[in-house]
Amino acid sequence: MCGITGWVSFDRDLGAEGPVLDAMTETMACRGPDDRGVWAEGPAALGHRRLAIIDLPGGRQPMSVGTPGGNVALVYSGEAYNFTELRRELTDRGHRFTTDSDTEVVLRGYLEWGDAVAERLNGMYAFAVWDGRHDKLVMIRDRMGIKPFYYHPTADGVLFGSEPKAILANPLVRPRVTLDGLRELFTMIKTPGHAVWDGMREVEPGTVVTVDRSGPRTRVYWRLETRPHTDDRETTIATVRTLLDDIVRRQLVADVPRCTLLSGGLDSSAMTALAAGQLAERGEKVRSFAVDFAGQADNFVADELRGTPDTPFVHDVARLAGTDHQDIVLDVQSLADPAAREKVIRARDLPAGFGDMDASLLLLFRAIRDQSTVALSGESADEVFGGYLQFFDEEARHADTFPWLVSFGRHFGDDTGVLRPELTDALDLGGYIADGFRTAAAGVERLDGESDFEFRMRRMSHLHLTRFVRVLLDRKDRMSMAVGLEVRVPFCDHRLVDYVYNTPWALKSFDGREKSLLREATADVLPRSVYDRVKSPYPSTQDPGYGRALQTQVKDLLAKPSHRVFDLLDRAKVRRVAENESLAGTQAARRGLERTLDFATWLDLYAPEVSTG
Repeated sequence: MCGITGWVSFDRDLGAEGPVLDAMTETMACRGPDDRGVWAEGPAALGHRRLAIIDLPGGRQPMSVGTPGGNVALVYSGEAYNFTELRRELTDRGHRFTTDSDTEVVLRGYLEWGDAVAERLNGMYAFAVWDGRHDKLVMIRDRMGIKPFYYHPTADGVLFGSEPKAILANPLVRPRVTLDGLRELFTMIKTPGHAVWDGMREVEPGTVVTVDRSGPRTRVYWRLETRPHTDDRETTIATVRTLLDDIVRRQLVADVPRCTLLSGGLDSSAMTALAAGQLAERGEKVRSFAVDFAGQADNFVADELRGTPDTPFVHDVARLAGTDHQDIVLDVQSLADPAAREKVIRARDLPAGFGDMDASLLLLFRAIRDQSTVALSGESADEVFGGYLQFFDEEARHADTFPWLVSFGRHFGDDTGVLRPELTDALDLGGYIADGFRTAAAGVERLDGESDFEFRMRRMSHLHLTRFVRVLLDRKDRMSMAVGLEVRVPFCDHRLVDYVYNTPWALKSFDGREKSLLREATADVLPRSVYDRVKSPYPSTQDPGYGRALQTQVKDLLAKPSHRVFDLLDRAKVRRVAENESLAGTQAARRGLERTLDFATWLDLYAPEVSTG
């Protein structure tokens, strides 16, 4: 895993722009603490920070190959899980390798197949190739958008990077956010291609962006497609298990210590159990880690979202699978620490609004990184198999909006309540969401003869897999790479996603429960407690001391009358939330306080120009 960046300027020789390229590259140091490299030739300059995972001595980047027509250079972030098979195929075609890295496989795959190499890769990746034979830059992102990838067109070329901070380090770019960017921050719908920062774009998942002297052009090489599903229940369950076994086996490959993230839910428990079984065949033991909060197991209070604490289920899985397990227990002071909030904002480049769930994830990953470099996660199983409450909520099923927004509004309240009224009016979030929903829903293909109900559930699945999951994948990537931890997501393997997406809802929920296919496909490796457990989301602290700590910090902020955050937020509304102690434990109040502190921290760190007109 790595951080990549680069600059193409067709009107100049970038060999003289070493200091700027260095500055762009160093913003990616957290993603690649093990090594750095830069490469420049004529109009192209590439930068790389490396987190060494495979072929530790041989995978240095940027990596280039000389050809009769010119040099071809690559910067690559991610993992190609099928690189061994591709290496054999390329060797049979006459290629000779000098390293054992998957990076060289991708580079030589490009030399053999051009940008069609994307269709052959199984993995998570974001990479850029400068093709000196044709004076063009080729940028490719994985199918599900696991690895982030941003670019910013310029007057004579393009800037790119794994994260916006790499692009923002170039003096050509103004750190500016307009109303459309603010809308993305408050809607949680992840508009494809939208990067929040003005002028910046994302390379969309499953897409190739090519930039030459005529400008950028895109080619989509993968998207969710509707196909008939003809397998019966037994065959479908068996196919899911076969795919999972192969996926986990591929994603356990690494030359560094690896582990699993274990929450005690079905997704992470199944993944951990499969990994433990495969490693046991080689005489190895899997490490597993879980997050917990001080006093939560003893003082847990059930609510509509979380009926049970995670810890007992985590320990059931660890015992049955025989993992080397460790609970990472966090307290209120660490969760509310302004230094942790600052680290989160620097990692995400934006005030993204996940509050203590971002902070706890960052602190969990920091603790894991002391012992492992690669972690497998259960992320995305809910989107693939239909695990969220909204899949079973009649209001969400029939709503002409993104279904998770129905659930969020009911359970978490409205975190826009602290905005200045004139900004609320200018944002028109309702209209923005409605427009986004219409566009997203229009992209869902209906199967011939598909019932209204089945199509409605297909649409829900499509929306989660193309909008919602990308929010969570970005969060997981940023929090993990901020501490140099590579997190792999087996449930995002495109083969599994394709297969299960086209499985009718009647099969996905054949026993009337969420994720029926996953539960039955892995029943033999699960403790009964986990098999029977109802879906529980990523945990959040219940300690009212967390809310009180936020109130104290916001009161300190209110004592700064000239702080820019009050150009966006209504001071009186913020004060009411900060000074009402009875609100300290409520979700809506906590979200408003977290938003206030996140925006204030972002403004302090990035000094962005925020245009609300």
